[in-house]
Amino acid sequence: MDVISATLTYSLLFIKLIIIIFNVSLLDDIIAHVIEDWKKRDISDEYMMNRMAYVSRWFSNLIICSHAVSVFFYAMGTLLAHRNSNQTDARELILKMELPFKIETTSVYLTVLITQFVHQVSAASMLAVLNCLLLTLVLHACGQIDILRQKLSEITRKNTKQHMNDIAKILIIRHQKIISFSKNIETLFSNIALIQFVSITLVLCSLGFVIVTSIGVPGGSPMLVKSVFFYILVNMEAFTVCFLGEYLSTKSKMIGDAAYEALWYELNPIQNRDILFIIVRSQKFLTLTIGKVAELSLKQFANIMKASASYMSVLHAIY
Repeated sequence: MDVISATLTYSLLFIKLIIIIFNVSLLDDIIAHVIEDWKKRDISDEYMMNRMAYVSRWFSNLIICSHAVSVFFYAMGTLLAHRNSNQTDARELILKMELPFKIETTSVYLTVLITQFVHQVSAASMLAVLNCLLLTLVLHACGQIDILRQKLSEITRKNTKQHMNDIAKILIIRHQKIISFSKNIETLFSNIALIQFVSITLVLCSLGFVIVTSIGVPGGSPMLVKSVFFYILVNMEAFTVCFLGEYLSTKSKMIGDAAYEALWYELNPIQNRDILFIIVRSQKFLTLTIGKVAELSLKQFANIMKASASYMSVLHAIY
């Protein structure tokens, strides 16, 4: 079960990279959209965009560091298990694998061990970077939504008479760009989310089984050190993805509220129609999906936890 959890995590990384390679043109369009937003920002937009960029950077650093710490504890648990082992000729590796040569000397063993550790840190960091990419893009979209809401709330008596037609046109165009940007994110990460949720459910099941069977067992402490932080990290990854989908949906629903709270009652019927377009379109809120099957939300996170716990209970009963 320990090997299954590591294998599924590596498989998830490679599948993510393959999907992104096949959608590299779409990723280029998304990044170009972000660059365009930063180039065309005005003074009133700069504070909100900088705040979202700061939040994205802070959480990205946290995610990458947590993945690196998880690899450290995984390797530490392996070394502790080797230290507590009664077999003097056994050389436990971080990743169980068959090598084309025999490990007969300490120098060769340390070389393989260090190589595996560096490889694991690199793979975990790459997996974290892909999660940070989704986090950054969704927060950027939410920042643009906040800017749109702010501009809707700034409609005053002065500009309703003089510049309202131009302002409404600009806001509608900005709203359409946000919708297009969110749809591109959803298209890029929809299949990734599907594979990720299947993998996360199985990884949580296998790790939970390892943790449960290691509690109170002689020599089970190294396995707990190896698996507990890994289990927490996978839970955090599932929660982050589900929270981003929930956050984007909640933000998009607030666009209609901001448009309704504007001074639409002081406008003429033609100007009211422009505001009405924004309200009606915002009723179909933005969202991220799991392979076009279900929406990413905190409810789906609860479903993952229940499913993994159910599978773990079945395995423990059979064991």
